[in-house]
Amino acid sequence: MLKVDKINVYYEKIHAIKDVSFEVNPGEVVALIGANGAGKTTTLHTITGLIRPESGQITYSDGEGGQLDLTKMPPHKMVAKGLAHVPEGRRIFLQMTVLENLEMGAFCKGKASKEDLDNVFARFPRLEERKKQIAGTLSGGEQQMLAMGRALMSHPKLLMLDEPSMGLSPILVEQIFDIIAELHKSGTTILLVEQNAEMALQIADRAYVLESGHVVMTGTGAELAASEEIRKAYLGG
Repeated sequence: MLKVDKINVYYEKIHAIKDVSFEVNPGEVVALIGANGAGKTTTLHTITGLIRPESGQITYSDGEGGQLDLTKMPPHKMVAKGLAHVPEGRRIFLQMTVLENLEMGAFCKGKASKEDLDNVFARFPRLEERKKQIAGTLSGGEQQMLAMGRALMSHPKLLMLDEPSMGLSPILVEQIFDIIAELHKSGTTILLVEQNAEMALQIADRAYVLESGHVVMTGTGAELAASEEIRKAYLGG
């Protein structure tokens, strides 16, 4: 579904992403893990067009027989093609209500349907309880749920999550990862960028480890979770 082929990204003279390659197949959860500053978010921003690579190619298959070159596509057009990005820090519209935020998630379809809203509220009952509440007054966990719900309003074929556990309590982290696992079971393909390697590897079909802008290791979630090197570096074991 998604193929990233030898992308290179620079911030002026800093070579941030160095020949990074990976792929995401339909129905998978693929995790990018690594320490803070490894290049995970930069990689995701490059996929979604917020940053342009100096070289390399990113292709996406929408399941309808076409291969799209994302390196030449404006970010807003990607949503209509089935890609949705839940950014680090949530980036919800703080002055708008929960309902208005969700309606914004359906902008590429013109209007939010009652069915779509009901589906999001079924996954996130707390959002329905607070649908008239100003989003900026929600807790961190509720804001993360809102950011995910807003993305789901566009019916994504590929959902990209950037650090969904950041700043949340352990109980809320478990809740968020339970929701990600449920989305996976329902057929959504997920690319997960996450510093919490332990949680990410528990739900990932496959994972790639980034260090200083390089992919240094890859394997199934179970293989990397069992790796002594990974345990020492990321799992505290």
